[in-house]
Amino acid sequence: MAGRFVAVGDSFTEGVGDPNLLYPNGVRGWACRMARQMGRADERWEYANLAIRSKLLDEVVAEQLEPALALRPTLVSFYAGGNDILSLRVDMRGLMQRYEDALRRLTAGADQVVVFTAFDLTTSVLLEPIRRRLMFYNRTVQDLAASYGALVVDHSSIPDFADPRMWSTDRIHMSRAGHKTLAGVVLRNLGIPHTLKIPELPPFEPRHWRTAVREESLWVRDEVFPLLRRRMTGAREGDALAPKWPDPIRPADGMKRLARERAGDAQQVHAEALSNR
Repeated sequence: MAGRFVAVGDSFTEGVGDPNLLYPNGVRGWACRMARQMGRADERWEYANLAIRSKLLDEVVAEQLEPALALRPTLVSFYAGGNDILSLRVDMRGLMQRYEDALRRLTAGADQVVVFTAFDLTTSVLLEPIRRRLMFYNRTVQDLAASYGALVVDHSSIPDFADPRMWSTDRIHMSRAGHKTLAGVVLRNLGIPHTLKIPELPPFEPRHWRTAVREESLWVRDEVFPLLRRRMTGAREGDALAPKWPDPIRPADGMKRLARERAGDAQQVHAEALSNR
């Protein structure tokens, strides 16, 4: 049965970690991969993606929930709060109360809502506070999903995501393989057939302890410290971006072609604005 799929959230749902210059904002991601498969299963499926990287939970709620519900979705995916967890300070109980308010609104306005737990990749002792936040977030998401009848996709129950190759170098965003794998998992849980070629990675060779220590040090230097600096300065890439698919499209019509048409329309509007100055 076809319907309208609306994706709400942050970089996780926008598709960061799965670069593709042929898609809006230069990323593809699990939601676009999933929508394309839904269009192949039934050409009547429609899709909108309002997610933007860097957004905090309150921003996702304030900027995306009403537009999402106004589209009268059949299916909504909702993931938010990850950027709050990475903040220097956060009241997790207050955060999850606001998460519950958002989930209540979504489940009241859509036939099916899909939510997600966060995967714990915090191997450094420096990130133990974040790990405790992740565990609290995940427990609460699972409890709320059960209370409100949402479908929860639990990363920790999917063995493939324990493989570091499922994650980009920042260990926050999924890699292309991770996005493709997640798309297949969500489609399977929804009972929608797909033809995705899920990557079968060769066995992962554990690192020698000296290599592990060196790589952990480089990761903290190249990823963790810059992240903390961005949090302190307030510099955010997502502030300059618009949603990938703010209006419903039909994935069966070809998402790359639709992206080209959208880019062409934007260029025409920009040229007309310049000519009217």
